[in-house]
Amino acid sequence: MHRYTSICLLLLLSGCGLDVASSAATGAATKAEEIKQAEKTKEQFQQRLDAANQAAQKQREEMEKAANP
Repeated sequence: MHRYTSICLLLLLSGCGLDVASSAATGAATKAEEIKQAEKTKEQFQQRLDAANQAAQKQREEMEKAANP
C-alpha cells in the first residue's frame, strides 16, 4: 500500500513539474514578444526624433540665411 501511495505522489508531482515548465516556456515567449515590440517602438521613436532634428536644423539654416543676406 505504501508503494502505491508513493507512486501516486510521484506521478502527481511530476505532473506539476510539467505544468511549471509549460508556464515558464509560455512566459518566456511572451517576454520575447514584448522585447520585439519594445525594439520596434524604440526604432519608430528614433526615426521621429531624427526627422524632428533634421527639421530643426533646416529651420536654423533658413533663419541664419534670413539674418545674413
